[in-house]
Parts: sequence; C-alpha cells; structure tokens
Amino acid sequence: MNGTARETEKIYDVLVAGSGPAGICAAVAAARTGAKVLLLERYGSLGGNLTVGHVGPVLGMVGKGTMRDELVKLLGIPDNDMIGRTGKAHDFEKAKQILADFVAAEPNIEVRLQTVVADAVMDGNNLTGVVTAGKEGLQTVHAKAYIDATGDGDLATFAGAEISKGRKEDGLMQPVTMEFTIDNVDESRAVTCIGDVDDVKMNGERFLDFCKKCSEEGLIPKNLAAVRLHPTVYKGQRQVNTTQKNGVDSTVTGDLYPSEKELRDQISILMDFFHKYLPGYENCRLISSGTTLGVRESRRVTGEYVITAEDMIAGRRFDDVVVHRAEFIVDIHNPAGSGQAEDHIQYVKPYDIPYRCFVPLKVENLYTAGRCISGTHRAHASYRVMSICMAMGEAIGTAAALCAKTGATPRTLDVKLLQKTLADRGVDLYG
Repeated sequence: MNGTARETEKIYDVLVAGSGPAGICAAVAAARTGAKVLLLERYGSLGGNLTVGHVGPVLGMVGKGTMRDELVKLLGIPDNDMIGRTGKAHDFEKAKQILADFVAAEPNIEVRLQTVVADAVMDGNNLTGVVTAGKEGLQTVHAKAYIDATGDGDLATFAGAEISKGRKEDGLMQPVTMEFTIDNVDESRAVTCIGDVDDVKMNGERFLDFCKKCSEEGLIPKNLAAVRLHPTVYKGQRQVNTTQKNGVDSTVTGDLYPSEKELRDQISILMDFFHKYLPGYENCRLISSGTTLGVRESRRVTGEYVITAEDMIAGRRFDDVVVHRAEFIVDIHNPAGSGQAEDHIQYVKPYDIPYRCFVPLKVENLYTAGRCISGTHRAHASYRVMSICMAMGEAIGTAAALCAKTGATPRTLDVKLLQKTLADRGVDLYG
C-alpha cells in the first residue's frame, strides 16, 4: 500500500460528512428531495450527540414543521420549552435503532460507518472530492454537492475555508464534557436541576449554591460546581451534565485521550459525591456514559454572513431565512472555570438564521450545517444546540439536493426556490 487513495466510480448527488443532529437531517432531507446521498459517519452508530455523544435533553426551539418535530416524536420525548424545563433525556440505546431506521427508510441514502473524512480534493477553490479513511483504506469519493456536518468543520478546514476558534480575547473555547446516566434515584426525595438558570432548592438552599459551596470545600473539583441533573424518559434516572475539562481543543488529536481520561475519573468523583451528599441519590448507580467527548465548541467556518448574538437578542429576521424562530439562551459554559462565562444569562428573541451563514467563503461547492456554521463565539453558544442543528440540516440538505438537480452551486442557488421547497414541505419560515 503506497497511501494513494483509490478512486470510486460512483458519483453521488450529495455527500454529507457526519450523521449528528444536523447531518442525519441533511441526508434524509436531500434524499426526500430526490438526491442520491452518501452519508459518512466516523463511529459505528448514526446520531452523533443523539447517540454516541450521550447528550440529552434535546434543547432549543425552532419554527413549526421542521424535521425536529418528526425526530422528537420518533425518540419518544415530550416537546420541550426553550431551555429544557419540560425536557427529558431520551433513551440513547433505542435512539441507535430509531435513527438507523429513520435513514434506512430512504432508499436513496448509502451509509458508510467507521469512515473518517481524511482530506479534500480541490480544483482551485472548487471542492471536487473527499478522501475517506475506512476499513478498505483510503478512497476518494465524488458528489455534485458537499455538506460538512462534522461539528468540528473538518471538511471545510481541509478544503481551505476560513476558520475561527474561541472567544476573541484569548481564543479559549467552551469546555468539553462527558455526559452520563444514573438510575436507582429515589424520585420522592431527589432534586432535578436543568442548569445555571435553575433556582431549584434542596433542604431549603438553592441547589447550585450548595454545589458551589461543596466545590469550595474540596468535596468536588472547583470546575464541577454546576451540577446539572436532568430527568429522563424513565423514572428513577438522571442525565448528568457536570464533568468538565477546560482548555481543550477537540481538533487537536493529542488533547483527546487525556481529556477523556480525566472526565471519566470525574464521573467516579461525582458518583461518590452523590452517594454521600445528595438526598435520594444514596443508592444511585452509573449505567451508561458517552462513547466520545461532548464538544460544545471548536471551529467556526466563516461564511457570507456571520451571525451575531446581537442579531439574536433583537430577534432579527432575514430575507434569506432558512431556519426560522430559533431560540436558546446564549449559553457560554465558562472557558476558564466553572458555571457560566458571563455574570447574567443572556436571553434572546426567536431569531432567523440566514442562508448565507451556511455558505463558506473561499470554497465553492460546499455547505456547512450544525455548530460549525458562520457565527461569533457568543452567537454560537445559542445556535449550537440540537433542535436548531436539526433544522439547519434539513434546510441545507434540501439546498444541496436542489444544487445537484439544477446545476447551481451553493453561492448561486436561488434561495427563493429553496424557501418554497421547504414551505411546500410544511416548514414555517415566516410565521
């Protein structure tokens, strides 16, 4: 083997890299629009944070009629308010089968699991192929349109797109985590806590104040002061979103193993803390955890428009809207410590995400979808959640299929045609 990627003969209409909330919706939407789709996934199950990432509940809101509504029903979870007060974490094991069936129902989709995007094939600024690494070695695959739904913006980076990371003052990104699930919780006494916006009490004291005091006394590490305990679809369970490691760049391979090792060690520390100090948690047990790091933030791919937190606070509307009434707080987990990075939680008004955010500068024939789209550090902290990413994927999968069908490129596609196609499907873009 000389390391040269073998060319595949088949040419697809749309190639989607990554099958997380954005990628899986992009692939299905493209197929439903008539495209032949290749879906690449680096793990052994579809779903990304919905499965191997072990993330729940499905947070955030978008306008009515998107694929997000369809998936929430399939996963068997109650519809959520914007920040999760009524949300419950779904069954991650069932989700693996549900999402496999969701994709398999579309005969136009070919799936390649355990396949990593290794490089981009360029003709000048035009993306013409993707080099993949899988069980058969290196292969080059071709499509008429490409979607980077890797989360980390891998394909866009390999193609030479303009990239930003972290906050402007120091480049630091939100911390990584490892979510896990516990059972055998006594519901008659046990607290639930959805996060830093929650004022729930335990023994007459604000629960998060109690946790912060415990961190200051050394009962848990200081960066674990925000103990988040979400309910799941099963009584007696909690989804724990508390482990945290700061200063990690998930796009640097050398950062990954030390981070995962530390986070798994933190799970043991937290379990001991629960048993000793939380009423109703005395007999809880660990039943599952993420297969991979939970990454909140990494690369942001600069597009034709960079959406800002100010756009979101104002509830801005755009003529080229493709995601409507997106809503989630500006949720910046402190890049340099515990809790929130800002003194006060920034709420937003339901806002639009314009088509231009998904079209990278400097690269032709490529879309982004999911948390790697074009936005500022603060804006990213709102649009990165799974409900909004699902709506992104549906819009951009449809767009890519229209490019393949009409011969347009992402930069020349008639956005009105895309909006009409989404509206005809029942997606609310204007209400």
